Amino acid sequence: MGFAIFKVILSATIISFASWLSGKMPQLAGFIVALPITTLLVLLFSHTEYNSSEVSVAFAKNIFIAIPVTLLFFIPFLLANYFMLSFWQCYLYGLVLLVIGYFIYEYILNLL
Repeated sequence: MGFAIFKVILSATIISFASWLSGKMPQLAGFIVALPITTLLVLLFSHTEYNSSEVSVAFAKNIFIAIPVTLLFFIPFLLANYFMLSFWQCYLYGLVLLVIGYFIYEYILNLL
């Protein structure tokens, strides 16, 4: 139980810090969020909990395949000025692309 609380507190701290920093220094906050901090933590926590190298390696491979697909979420934000999109339009279209990306991800996994 203590380990679970630690994970929640650490994760919440990182997210809160990045959110706060985005208002002060958006370039640095964006860089920090783009780092695989979550991946580093989750792989460590998962391996600590399950103590299985095979599961950890399989998990890391799936993350590697998913990362390029998840970048679809940001496409509307990149095109926002060109298409005169608001934040909420970008966010909604990004979520739609993310759902499409999930099916692409599943398709890729079935090929492997």
